[in-house]
Amino acid sequence: MSESRKLHWERVYSSKDPTEVSWYQGAPTLSLQMIAATGVETGAAVIDVGGGASTLVDNLLKRGYSDVTVLDVASAALQRSRARLGDAAENVTWVEQDILYFEPNRSFKLWHDRAVFHFLTEKSQQRHYVDLLQKAIEPGGYVILATFGPDGPERCSGLPVQRYSTQELCRLLDPAFQLRAQDLEEHKTPGGGVQQFLYTAWQAGV
Repeated sequence: MSESRKLHWERVYSSKDPTEVSWYQGAPTLSLQMIAATGVETGAAVIDVGGGASTLVDNLLKRGYSDVTVLDVASAALQRSRARLGDAAENVTWVEQDILYFEPNRSFKLWHDRAVFHFLTEKSQQRHYVDLLQKAIEPGGYVILATFGPDGPERCSGLPVQRYSTQELCRLLDPAFQLRAQDLEEHKTPGGGVQQFLYTAWQAGV
């Protein structure tokens, strides 16, 4: 595990309330809409990558999803969600791991990632991530990927990021994954700023 990356995110989630970070969403509306549009059944295996303090898991449980995994590099972020969910946290699989070192012991029908992939700025990291998707996603399964769009910020939380257009993502994910949907979101940060996110939905080949 990259110790510096882990320490960075532990500091962020230990020093700030989740509602104070720039990527905070009161409700993950677009993610939920894209997940619903896939038609994935509520009993299917779903993973939220980088979902440590996100409320996506709360919403998935409320909608009846019963096999949810949340992965995050920061234990402080995972602890925030576990405390927020209370007893319901026992119905979730929690994984503390850097995505670049994640070795899943099972496959997933749906993979959701909002704002992890764009922190992988090296070509080798991006290729590794796509290879991981190919290993982890069931045939016919889905990937919901939300990154900073072409007009998004160049840095976030003090770190450089990679902005993407749909065409650039296609070059990385094709032909293993087929683009099914895309949307741009002007995310309003708690501080009053605006960040452009590109949401894309992909389906693995069968």
